[in-house]
Amino acid sequence: MSHLLSMSAFALAASISPGPVNIVALSTGAQHGLRASMRHVTGATIGFTLLLLLTGLGLHEIQSHWPYLTKSIQWAGVTFLFYMAYKLAVDDGRLGAEEATKGPSLLSGAAMQWLNPKAWLASLAGMGAYAANGDRMLVWQFTVVYFVICYGSIACWAYAGSFLRQYLSDPKRVRLFNRLMALLLAGSAVYLLQA
Repeated sequence: MSHLLSMSAFALAASISPGPVNIVALSTGAQHGLRASMRHVTGATIGFTLLLLLTGLGLHEIQSHWPYLTKSIQWAGVTFLFYMAYKLAVDDGRLGAEEATKGPSLLSGAAMQWLNPKAWLASLAGMGAYAANGDRMLVWQFTVVYFVICYGSIACWAYAGSFLRQYLSDPKRVRLFNRLMALLLAGSAVYLLQA
């Protein structure tokens, strides 16, 4: 039982902490509401747990043989974060029901995790800590625990954003909020360049 608690604590600390995916969830919740943002939440959770599972099943071995793959993923992730920051920075700040369908898709949430260096580090560190011996049962157990906690954590960020939506009725406030989120994403990208 203590092994499950330890896995859960690791998953919670890595999933709930601020990062690019959570910043996008917060912004999506504020712009499009909770229902539309759940596509991003679901996609990001599926994307991450698939990455985690594949890491546990041997993806890290491929990475160790081709270290340039890690750098390529890092650069793609940083580029994607700058793109997302740009999209937020130029958003016109209009909120409304007609825009609810324009929130990030399930696929973009999943892709964001695969381009997110924080997700790669969490996958490698987590599987290294809990299933380094290659025990498939532990790999699957950790993946299931992580899925539940990751989903709830990202959903919390989306819910917080949807809560903020009531205070963002003025397009001017929304633009300010979006630019703040854009700065946070760009800051994340700059930080990852230095890592």
